[in-house]
Amino acid sequence: MPIFATMFIRKTLFLTLVLPILLLSSCSKYQKLLKGTDNKAKYDAGVKYYQNKDYVRAQALFEQLMSFDRGMNRFEKTLYYYAYSYYGQENYEEASYYFQSFVDDFPNSAFAEECLFMEAFCYYMDSPGPNLDQTNTHKAIDELQLFANKYPKSPKVQQCNDYIDILREKLQTKDMHSAQIYFDREEYKAAIVSYKNLIKEYPDTKYKEIALFTILKSNYLLAKNSIDSKKAERYQNTSDSYKVFIDAFPASKFIKEAESYYESSVEFVKKNQKT
Repeated sequence: MPIFATMFIRKTLFLTLVLPILLLSSCSKYQKLLKGTDNKAKYDAGVKYYQNKDYVRAQALFEQLMSFDRGMNRFEKTLYYYAYSYYGQENYEEASYYFQSFVDDFPNSAFAEECLFMEAFCYYMDSPGPNLDQTNTHKAIDELQLFANKYPKSPKVQQCNDYIDILREKLQTKDMHSAQIYFDREEYKAAIVSYKNLIKEYPDTKYKEIALFTILKSNYLLAKNSIDSKKAERYQNTSDSYKVFIDAFPASKFIKEAESYYESSVEFVKKNQKT
């Protein structure tokens, strides 16, 4: 019989006969641990499952030990592994909670610094896209900054700063989207306020050019569509916002369009002064 055929038969026999038996035996052993009262065996098995990246089984075993081990010397490691078993499952909300619990319960532990960082990192990982609610993004920034302040000499401080920069850019994107929605809806007053708040909150934002230009454009369109009694003031606002824009970005790709809004505004103001 050809060697490849023999290997195929052996593999087939293993998958159909041996593997199911091994899996059944493994499940049976695990179920006995869950139902049993040997807490040391549960802890040892939980560590092994964790090391083998079987985080679901590890978490279930450590969960049973959480109340039993509290007050015992082993509880420090039980809580440590319990937090990481949630992290391994990408359940960052639960993981952050238990990493924080670890820091609260064991502030002088050799693992306290690591767990404080992991608590902050979990919030970072749980930060949603810029179109969604950014509560966890703000929380992540606060927690990362807290870690950097508490452990200024930690090698992870630079990592924290990098994450904070990423999160702050996400918040800027969120604010940009919100401001743009106002503009698209022709709610120019709200758009102007939103873009100004963006620049005030993030003076060095990469969106500053488009924000200043859209403030100018919003002022112009607001003036153009205003009642006669408000046109002069709003065209003057357009002229003022043009000067702010041109001072900041004299070589902007929006210069020609910006100049057209400015010239129209100046022309209207001059005519209005004559009358």
